[in-house]
Amino acid sequence: MARNKHPEETVRRILDVASRLFMEKGYEHTSIQDIIDHLGGLSKGAIYHHFRSKEEILEAVTNRMTAESNLLLAQIRDSKVGSGSEKLQRIFKMSIQRPVQEDIFTFAPDFRNNPKLLSSMLLDTVDHVAPDYILPIIRQGMADGSIRTEYPEALAELIMLVANIWLNPMTFNSSVRETYQKVMIFGQMMKGLGLDLLDQEMVDRITDLTALYQEHK
Repeated sequence: MARNKHPEETVRRILDVASRLFMEKGYEHTSIQDIIDHLGGLSKGAIYHHFRSKEEILEAVTNRMTAESNLLLAQIRDSKVGSGSEKLQRIFKMSIQRPVQEDIFTFAPDFRNNPKLLSSMLLDTVDHVAPDYILPIIRQGMADGSIRTEYPEALAELIMLVANIWLNPMTFNSSVRETYQKVMIFGQMMKGLGLDLLDQEMVDRITDLTALYQEHK
């Protein structure tokens, strides 16, 4: 079998086609065969050489879509401007407001039907997002007095597990009303810890994304 001299180009083609089909049909209604049929002669073996499953393709598509905005989140984390508490609110708001969220919530899967994706998101939240983005800001807040906690690692995990899993309509198929109630409780819980993370604009954004997800599921 001839060696693929341009594996990066093959991966790009697969992700381009998968992205388009996910947007047009939704993740749940797009099969590996659908992707193959739109790749102009690329075989199933070529796809499985780079991706073990449709779940891996979705993760790669999402990672590619969020790569640029993740740099902006890192800039907020590393900024010398603002207290830890202020930066925590900014990074939370930026993560919700970034335009790529519309695309993600349009083709998003139902995690109840995709335990591998749910497990991957859980691990990414605990192993990457919380320690790499949120924990450094909490530690800064502890140092400048704007965040008070004896358990920064646990607080970072709590914030991101609630935000990424519990508030996420993809996890529990929450309605707009249910999501709104969860957001209100989350805001109250954070205020009880001395953190004012949510404003009305952010509440509206989260419920709007939930409506988008429900519309396209």
